[in-house]
Amino acid sequence: MEPLVLQSGRVRKEHYAYEKLGSCALLASIEPLTGKRLAQVHPQRTKREYTLFCQALAAMYPEAIKIRLVQDNLNTHDTSAFYENLPADEAFALAERFEFYFTPKSASWLNMIEIEFSALSRQCLNRRIPTIDKLEQEILALVAERNSANIKIDWQFSIQSARSRLNSHYTAVQHDNQKFKVS
Repeated sequence: MEPLVLQSGRVRKEHYAYEKLGSCALLASIEPLTGKRLAQVHPQRTKREYTLFCQALAAMYPEAIKIRLVQDNLNTHDTSAFYENLPADEAFALAERFEFYFTPKSASWLNMIEIEFSALSRQCLNRRIPTIDKLEQEILALVAERNSANIKIDWQFSIQSARSRLNSHYTAVQHDNQKFKVS
């Protein structure tokens, strides 16, 4: 890259251009009370990868009747992914295992996995990693380490706190929610 034109009386500067060498998808879950985690790294983010992740998650809990999954509103995060990637009977069986809860737009902080992503970012994702294989190796090692340490989430956001902070959204949807307004 060519340096910027030198201006009289100024220090010579060079322009830094970020060169994106690729991206990938990290799908992860955490059971907050036990610290049990699942993580997968994929070269792309499609409904196929989401289906694979949900199959692995269902396999972790073979006795569970319903798995409650909190997630964002990403276009791949719904049961249509199952039907597009599995035979209808398998898709239906997998869909029946899950109960989805979606965080509101711009409220990813309501999703506990974001806490885990933050920890992974500080320990691993805060630098460039040359290959997806190396990234997967490092991520899965960190997740395994955090799993074996049974690191749990101490969630302190109560219903009352949610009503207080999110009341304007609740009121926009249903005026009667005005009764929850905290002065």
